[in-house]
Amino acid sequence: MSSASIKNVVFDVGNVIVRWSPIEIVNLTFGTQGDVSHQRAKQIFQNDIWLELNKGQLTEAETKARYQAEIGLTAEECDRLFYYVKETQILLYGSIDLIKKLKAAGYRIFALTDNVHEIVAHLQQRYDFWGLFEHATVSAELGVLKPSDDIYQALLEQNGLVANETVFLDDMPYNVDGALKNGLHAIQFSSAEQAEHALHKLGLEF
Repeated sequence: MSSASIKNVVFDVGNVIVRWSPIEIVNLTFGTQGDVSHQRAKQIFQNDIWLELNKGQLTEAETKARYQAEIGLTAEECDRLFYYVKETQILLYGSIDLIKKLKAAGYRIFALTDNVHEIVAHLQQRYDFWGLFEHATVSAELGVLKPSDDIYQALLEQNGLVANETVFLDDMPYNVDGALKNGLHAIQFSSAEQAEHALHKLGLEF
């Protein structure tokens, strides 16, 4: 497929535009470190409860109640947890500038994110980058997560995009593989500088 025909650039959000660090969230919430933090992060974020929240099947309030009932968190711990879930999502250096450069060069900009209704609302309120997207495909609105074929197909179908005219940037290798499997170009993101070089290498001019 010809990379010179790329017209659309799709960004993941967590660890591409804003930081997402479960270990840091757990450290701040519980005051833990090391192996204890890793175990607690796995218990909270690699859990059916969090997956259901990400799929839009639970509200934040329902999630807090489930964490209290099923893994023994206190109400205050849940409030601290979700405070830090939101407050640690700081902008990553250079990503917004990259999006603006691409837009100025005429590329269409979209988002594809595994994300929670309440976190999306927080990001929209705190930052102005959401308005740079022509459209955002969000797992909580669809009930499916990356790297499911369904979420990539929804991105393409909702926006009338052609897969081989589209490049996707994501920090996770399995999500990059999912995009490639569905015919998109894809780049594993590690920094805005690295992503800019990779996009130029694909033939994008900006």
